[in-house]
Amino acid sequence: MDSPSVSAWIGYDSRMPVAFAVARHSLRMHDKITPVRGLVLSDLQARGLYYRPTERKGSQLWDVISDAPMSTEFSISRFLVPHLAEHGLALFCDSDVMFLDKLTGLFNSITGGTKAVYCVKHDHSPGIGLKMDGQAQTRYHRKNWSSVMVFNCDHPANKRLTVEMVNELPGRDLHAFCWLDDDEIGELDPGWNYLVGYSKDAGPHRLVHFTEGLPDMEGYEDQLYADRWLAMRPAAVGAI
Repeated sequence: MDSPSVSAWIGYDSRMPVAFAVARHSLRMHDKITPVRGLVLSDLQARGLYYRPTERKGSQLWDVISDAPMSTEFSISRFLVPHLAEHGLALFCDSDVMFLDKLTGLFNSITGGTKAVYCVKHDHSPGIGLKMDGQAQTRYHRKNWSSVMVFNCDHPANKRLTVEMVNELPGRDLHAFCWLDDDEIGELDPGWNYLVGYSKDAGPHRLVHFTEGLPDMEGYEDQLYADRWLAMRPAAVGAI
């Protein structure tokens, strides 16, 4: 059997272009073969794929359907990845990440798998407050499971996740993988979504996730891996 096609999708937020640039640059440093695409809200809206009502309350994006804050422009649009990729294995990740390993091992570990979606199944319950650039910290079932996901786009269960569902369901339901049964959710090695400051330090870190704040934000300059992110930033920005 031929190997499945693979692709990578990184969330893009127009308020944080540097984060996207570093995430993409770090991925390409380790993998020059896998196609890498940005999940850009304005593009999805222009194509008629994203039409959820969204408001802006000061600097905070607000999802009307969920009646809840959105920390990024791709908070909900990430669930369009199976529709966009159509076939094969499609990785989605937030933009506040840095890759430390190539994707070959990740995709090879899933090839032939029977699950619809694979993720690190975090038990993550941050305190209520603000994170990053003043965005509201929210709690929901399966927090951070959807921050790094590999969709098996050919799995029949993902056909249930329609464009209409992405645009009409509350975000908390989508982030809880409401279209899937529990046994359709596979588990990734924890190193593929290491939450800086939260995850237990076990096993090699393959993707680090600055979920509280990026290293160029005040107060986060000295966190684990901040020096590597900051050293990578000039080349990443220059490649935009």
